[in-house]
Amino acid sequence: MSVPAAPPGQPRKAATAAWIGSALEYYDFFIYGSAAALIFPTVFFDESDPATATLLSLATFGVAYAARPIGALFLGHFGDRLGRKKIMVFTLILMGLSTFLIGCLPTRDQVGTLAPVLLVLCRVLQGISAAGEQASANSMTLEHAPEDRRGFFTSFTLSGTQGGQLLATLVFIPIAALPEDQLLSWGWRVPFWMSIAVAVAGYVIRRTLNETPAFTRQQTASEGVAKLPLAVLMREHWADVLRVIAGAMVASVSTIFTVWALAYGTSESVGLSRSSMLWVGALANLVALAAIPLWATLSDRVGRRPVFLIGAAGSAVMMFVYLWAVSTGAYPLVLVLGIVTFGVVYSAANGIWPSFYGEMFSTKVRLSGMAIGTQIGFAVAGFAVTFAAQIAGPDGDDWFAVALFTAALCVPPVLAALTARETHKVPTELLGVRATDPANDRERVAA
Repeated sequence: MSVPAAPPGQPRKAATAAWIGSALEYYDFFIYGSAAALIFPTVFFDESDPATATLLSLATFGVAYAARPIGALFLGHFGDRLGRKKIMVFTLILMGLSTFLIGCLPTRDQVGTLAPVLLVLCRVLQGISAAGEQASANSMTLEHAPEDRRGFFTSFTLSGTQGGQLLATLVFIPIAALPEDQLLSWGWRVPFWMSIAVAVAGYVIRRTLNETPAFTRQQTASEGVAKLPLAVLMREHWADVLRVIAGAMVASVSTIFTVWALAYGTSESVGLSRSSMLWVGALANLVALAAIPLWATLSDRVGRRPVFLIGAAGSAVMMFVYLWAVSTGAYPLVLVLGIVTFGVVYSAANGIWPSFYGEMFSTKVRLSGMAIGTQIGFAVAGFAVTFAAQIAGPDGDDWFAVALFTAALCVPPVLAALTARETHKVPTELLGVRATDPANDRERVAA
């Protein structure tokens, strides 16, 4: 039995809902990253030791990534049991609320060590939300999409991610330009408060979405939805979970680029201004908005594996070039190479992983497989910033060591792609099917 076609307009509506939700999630996420690099060491940590304060602040950025695998276990389970739509709505509300609360937190000067504790708590809630956001949005768009355009439609999730990063950067540029006293008192709070408006818009759109045809069919099938999706996932798809974990480590390129390189470029050893470095990120994300759907469309024609390999291997090389450019302090060079590295090359892997990973799993465990696999890999990426701060040495200026570290983190994604199956031409109802399973062979014949 083949999967019924999605109602007219639903693929684009699902893609739009994924875009807006991901934009909010990652606006919130990267507003935090910018603040962790530029503001929070002063506001929430001990100013008497700037190096330690910066290290602790960057560590709080990684805390959310540690929470994400835990959130993935629960949200993946309920997403495969109850549906994609319910999880998409829940994650949107949780992220909007936790981000707004960060903007309301008291500072260290006001409440002492309670301030960083509350900050970490809100950051954990952000991480739990992000654990289910992309997996549910990817599953929703993939299962609504026409079979020959799954790469294109699922790329909207990552276009939303880049849109959120772009919006976060554009909001932070005028905030970072405020006088120091205004910036540290009320200015840094404004971007966190603004997230509530996007949350309301995303909620309205997501509430009107239909559940996917593939999940609806799974509910009405004789075996129904899996009672314990995690058990099925570990029994039938454990190798693909490992591939997704390895592949997701490519996100280290993003966190090093957006957080560590920002802190390094604005440090005394380089001396670039906050606004200048923020503009590098803004323009790189603007280019990525165009590059991601183009790479995704290419993957619908030539396959997921070759495009992903271009992004993973290319990013490993380009991070050496980009961080070297930052070390020179030559801003035109930094700007051009930042756009090429992050906006073009990294987008090849970043834009097609939603389809690449999602097509590894069957409908009954797709959300669990993507959530658990990506969030464990992303946890490595989150703490890559903290390790980079330590690897960079006491003065924080050993860019070559950081570039080498980032390149090493790109090796597992390359290996994951080389060992994965090519799935861009596999019918949606046969994704994740094991050829050795007689029941699945009957499905193949019926289709």
